[in-house]
Amino acid sequence: MSTSPARDVQVIPIAAQTRLLRSRTWDRLKFEIEYALQKGTTANSYLIEGDRVALIDPPGTSFTEIFLPVLQERIDPKTIDYLILGHLNPNRSRTLGRLLELNPHLTVVCSNPAARSLPKLLPETQVNTLVIKSGEQTLDLGQGHQLRFILTPSPRWSDHLCTYDPQTQILFTDKLFGAHVCGDQVFDEGWQVYQEDRRYYFDCLMAPHASQVTTALEKLAAYSVQFYAPGHGPLVRYGRQELTESYQAWLTAQQNSSAQVALIYASAYGNTAIVAQAIARGITKAGVGVTAINCEFAEPEELQAALQGAAGFIMGSPTLGGHAPTQIQTALGVVLAQTNPKDQLAAVFGSYGWSGEAIDMLEQKFRDAGYRFGFDPVRVKFKPTDEIVKYCEEAGTDFAQALKRQQKRRQSQSTKGSVSESQSARTEQAVGRVVGSLCVVTTTKGDLNSAMLASWVSQASFNPPGFTVAVAKERAIESLLYEGNAFVLNILPDGSPLQRKFTKNYAPGEDRFTGIATEIADNGCPILTDGLAYLECAVTKRMECGDHWLVYASAKKGQVLDDNNVTAVHHRKTGSHY
Repeated sequence: MSTSPARDVQVIPIAAQTRLLRSRTWDRLKFEIEYALQKGTTANSYLIEGDRVALIDPPGTSFTEIFLPVLQERIDPKTIDYLILGHLNPNRSRTLGRLLELNPHLTVVCSNPAARSLPKLLPETQVNTLVIKSGEQTLDLGQGHQLRFILTPSPRWSDHLCTYDPQTQILFTDKLFGAHVCGDQVFDEGWQVYQEDRRYYFDCLMAPHASQVTTALEKLAAYSVQFYAPGHGPLVRYGRQELTESYQAWLTAQQNSSAQVALIYASAYGNTAIVAQAIARGITKAGVGVTAINCEFAEPEELQAALQGAAGFIMGSPTLGGHAPTQIQTALGVVLAQTNPKDQLAAVFGSYGWSGEAIDMLEQKFRDAGYRFGFDPVRVKFKPTDEIVKYCEEAGTDFAQALKRQQKRRQSQSTKGSVSESQSARTEQAVGRVVGSLCVVTTTKGDLNSAMLASWVSQASFNPPGFTVAVAKERAIESLLYEGNAFVLNILPDGSPLQRKFTKNYAPGEDRFTGIATEIADNGCPILTDGLAYLECAVTKRMECGDHWLVYASAKKGQVLDDNNVTAVHHRKTGSHY
């Protein structure tokens, strides 16, 4: 059986005078939470050859050495007139620098924030730039390729730029509408198979910037588009309308969340931003909205607006020379002047090299002001690992759950004794009479493992033998139960002490298996040897059901461990909680 290469570059014509140069990896590219599904990714670059030639979105450092030879086989870099940047970061600057070495006369087309970053990232290089400052600017490549540029900034990518070619009706969207998945399929035939990957990508990268992404979509709606050409994953042609509508629905849900968190940060080398992204993902999983604000590009008025509508705030900072950056110190002043310790929950995080004074300073300032903390300060030395990223996601979920409990108490007090409360209580009592067996779902993925007590379990098919498990979106294990992932369903015996063990609330990163007898199943996941029986399973499908995911899994093998006991059953009096 053949195996896929670790990395390569595809070159494929996709429209008139337009080619896709698709750098691919089947491995996980980085530790950021957006890559956690571990399906690989693609870095999509595009070459338009009219009377003049433009290269759009060169790949990052990971692909520089394989991308440039493939490009040179197709075209002499000296004949490229323009290099268009959807966004610029240190990772992409290495490839940019190499291209400028091959063609010093190349004109870089980018937004104003990207142009300001170029001298910092390429201090030894003189760069010719065409700076896009409004949506009215165009670039004529000849043969009908009169490119139009749309500024679509967000706190994460303040320099983000989309490009539209009216000749081919392709919208080059860079970060928008992407997915981290690698394969041979260039376009999205059978687009439904990518929905889960695109939703995860959206939740990680777009949800914290819902207001700005909504504005971007409103701008893009003015263009007649055949397909989206994103920076990652398959090109979006067949499911374009459905994906656009899904983005709009997801954005609306994010903005209409009953609680909002202001996530305020700065990041010197990208590490604090990775932590911020993981925390934001944990918050949105729990159904709470996030407004992420990068202090390096935000005005005080933006901070004030976000804080005024927030039920809580989280601030993150790197430590530079033993201090917080000036932008964080300015933001701290805005926070302390605008917020009320009695009304808002707080938390702090940050990364550092040799010391973490900035994190200590933020924590002390908020404690002195009387704020309650939603989680203990997160301190990350150097680059976050997979385990740290998962820990940060769980911390974000804990923060969101604390906000929801606070909000529920206030709502309960305001509706106590009402007619609607009485009807709601009767409905909940009836729903609570649906019973289920008590099981523990256990899973391992790479260096991560997790477990949860499950009572909403039901057989769903005879052939193949399969069943469904309902998993709350805020559960830590949820992100380890995507299609293709393995787990073990451990059915508990009546009266098992394991029930009490797995009912407790776990702290972020806490080991679920301490003091529990386990064996490793053939699928690599833990078997609870004190259980009644177990099934080794693989996730086949997931369906979004309100505040839960319904996971359908096929049972690959199983065994009864205790013939002398019966299955533990969970009886409830209400359908409003477990």
